[in-house]
Amino acid sequence: MPKELITVSEAKKLIEEHIEALSPIQVHINEAVGLVLAEDLFSLTDLPPFKQSSMDGYALNFEEWQKNQELLIDGESQAGLADLKPLSPQSARRIFTGAAVPPNADTVIMQEKTCINNGKLIITDSQLCKGQNVRLQGSEAKANELALEKNSFLSPAAIGFIAGLGINKLLAYPQPSVSIILTGNELQSPGKPLQLGQVYDANSFALKAALNQIGISKINILTAEDNLEILSSVLKTALNQSDLVLLTGGVSVGDYDFVVQATKENKVEQVFHKIKQKPGKPLFFGKKGKKCIFGLPGNPASVLTCFYEYVYPAIGIFNNSKQDLIKIQAPISKPQKKASGLTQFLKGYFDGKMVHDLKAQESFRLSSFAKANCLIKLDENQTEIFDSQIVEVHLLPF
Repeated sequence: MPKELITVSEAKKLIEEHIEALSPIQVHINEAVGLVLAEDLFSLTDLPPFKQSSMDGYALNFEEWQKNQELLIDGESQAGLADLKPLSPQSARRIFTGAAVPPNADTVIMQEKTCINNGKLIITDSQLCKGQNVRLQGSEAKANELALEKNSFLSPAAIGFIAGLGINKLLAYPQPSVSIILTGNELQSPGKPLQLGQVYDANSFALKAALNQIGISKINILTAEDNLEILSSVLKTALNQSDLVLLTGGVSVGDYDFVVQATKENKVEQVFHKIKQKPGKPLFFGKKGKKCIFGLPGNPASVLTCFYEYVYPAIGIFNNSKQDLIKIQAPISKPQKKASGLTQFLKGYFDGKMVHDLKAQESFRLSSFAKANCLIKLDENQTEIFDSQIVEVHLLPF
């Protein structure tokens, strides 16, 4: 078991070492956006599957036009037309975007650069060149050739490209299923009246929203009283249901903090507990088989800080996206002082040039986090940061 109070970098390295990607599953392309491809994809067809017009205009043979300048109109070609006849000699055909170009035509002149005189097509584009406005068959992808490589991110554009290849199912790394366990007798649901000693639950709503935002929908919200037997039972249920378990609260050393003991009762291997950081010092990380457990602190700002710094990249390992916060260097707008020995994460706002620390940095306060678009990382051994000094900034994923 690692020593207590490990550094931030040690904690992140241990998480990387103890998580592996989930097994790929077959999904329909309608359900694949945001996932990572787990196989090489080969085109089922040429793309485009035929010689295709990219404009509304007239299809012609460039050499015929150069010889004759005036061309007769030989019918029209619409998108979806199956029976396509060759052009008659010395003629052009009205054509629409996406339609098949006649086999003996090689150029399309856009309609805005033409006029009709006595039933003949007059071209007014002196810059017209052979092959203009024609998409050649297979110019984007050829049948049976590699179209998209394994480990490609499935963006909306990638989904459209795959659909255009004739593919409707593929292998992808799935998002992890997640259980959130709320601990604490003092929690009340929003919308209900508070009794003396109660506070409204913010953590489950913030975590669920953060998970939804990155494409995770399989989320169970469970609650457990401050009781070891109850918490152990709820954790057992969560481990049976989910790939990733997030507990909030009860992870410190108080008389009613039972998270660590409950993980032991469920034979969870403790990887680390407590980090040299502020906020979020009592963070717990463990695993059971391929399933991972994070014990997050109870204070809302600590919960979100630990989620973005540790859980967010952990999910990037589960789904093989390798997602992590984007890190930049920027000058800070105000001087800072901090104790040595702890890495500090400040809620901040990056304006594109300079980063500003926000008011209300206490770990129980979300009002500043609601305005933040980044976290400012002040290194463990720093004690004083000067005005306009360059600091590390972690951009939040929204």
